[in-house]
Amino acid sequence: MTDDRLAQARLLAGNYVEPYLGMPLSEAKAVKSVRLDGTRPVVELELGFPLGDYGRTLAAALEQRLRTQPGLEEAVVTVGWKVQSQAVQGQLQPLPGIRNVIAVASGKGGVGKSTTAANLALALTLDGARVGLLDADIYGPSQPRMMGLQGERPVSKDGRRIQPLEAFGVKVISIGFLIEEEQPMVWRGPMVTQALTQLLNDTDWGELDYLVIDLPPGTGDIQLTLSQRVPVSGAVVVTTPQDIALLDARKGLRMFQKVAVPVLGVVENMSTHVCSNCGHEEPIFGAGGGERMAQQYGVRLLGQLPLDIRIRKETDEGHPTVVADPGSRIGRAYLDMARRTAAQLSVAGAGAAGAPTITVEDT
Repeated sequence: MTDDRLAQARLLAGNYVEPYLGMPLSEAKAVKSVRLDGTRPVVELELGFPLGDYGRTLAAALEQRLRTQPGLEEAVVTVGWKVQSQAVQGQLQPLPGIRNVIAVASGKGGVGKSTTAANLALALTLDGARVGLLDADIYGPSQPRMMGLQGERPVSKDGRRIQPLEAFGVKVISIGFLIEEEQPMVWRGPMVTQALTQLLNDTDWGELDYLVIDLPPGTGDIQLTLSQRVPVSGAVVVTTPQDIALLDARKGLRMFQKVAVPVLGVVENMSTHVCSNCGHEEPIFGAGGGERMAQQYGVRLLGQLPLDIRIRKETDEGHPTVVADPGSRIGRAYLDMARRTAAQLSVAGAGAAGAPTITVEDT
């Protein structure tokens, strides 16, 4: 009878489709163990992405699911998480101390890529991960202002490695810290790629679960350098719904596919415009473009984010939405997008995990 109860608990938990993963927990190898603590069945989960306060929500939902079944009325679910290094392209090796590199890209400028990258990094941090943010847009660095660090200068303790600046728990480095804000970068391609390489390799990042790289728009030198020299675990493509933006976004997505960088999914930014006077919401740039693109290329739609004046104000003031108002509708949209991104990345290593074990423990 005991084995039947545990088997039933494992089946019910394993068949639960976790919303951020978009798949059953058993398929993601997230059911770590099923055991008895005295007479109580205990299901232990370990997911591969940071959960923040969602961990309690997930545990409560699964407990409710289990306790409806005879013999499982006292079932308990424990939920934990651990970020693992995922596979990277080619023969490249992961960077020391950095478990995963996530590239945030767009086919064209003006689609909100840097805002998305900043809020992605902040949301992952809010959920408990150790996160760095590299501003790789050498010609137009915007992260110093977005992260409230304009005018700051990094230092080097040993004369060899740069100490990144920190904002809201995120370690940040940008060429914008080394030049005046309005100084143009009149550099040729080789100089730009050398600058990116130095910013990445000469920064003392410490231990990170994720390094988010805010790429410049397009498919040029920096993107090529990234794909050839930087071990990228996954890429996020940011677009807006209109056809012109989607056309360029498709080029960016296909570029990553050609260089064997996994595309984690598409973020549709400016999906709807929210009127600051009346709150009316309208898809002024068209509707459903990001979702159609995701379906076309077999990747996930990671989020649909609004065009809202509060996002612009908060980033201009150096307090992006995730830290300015994390409990708001927009803040939650960014958090959901970040969790889907990290969850999608975690699935890449799910096949290597062992099967869940069933044990009986006496107390």
